[in-house]
Amino acid sequence: MSYLNYAAISLAVLGVAYGISKIGSHAMDAIARQPEAADKVQAAMLIACGLIEGAGLIGLIFSAPFMKG
Repeated sequence: MSYLNYAAISLAVLGVAYGISKIGSHAMDAIARQPEAADKVQAAMLIACGLIEGAGLIGLIFSAPFMKG
């Protein structure tokens, strides 16, 4: 694999990590402001993290055939 392929994979992983970190940060802020809504915020956060992680994995799976060489 060329360095361009490694860069593409790294960008995908970094994008997923950044998205999940932003969700976690904002969820913590929301829980700190309104502790009684912690269960609802946590459920929404876990669903959003799963969707972002799934989108990243699907992107890597679909790009795998183009990474040969």
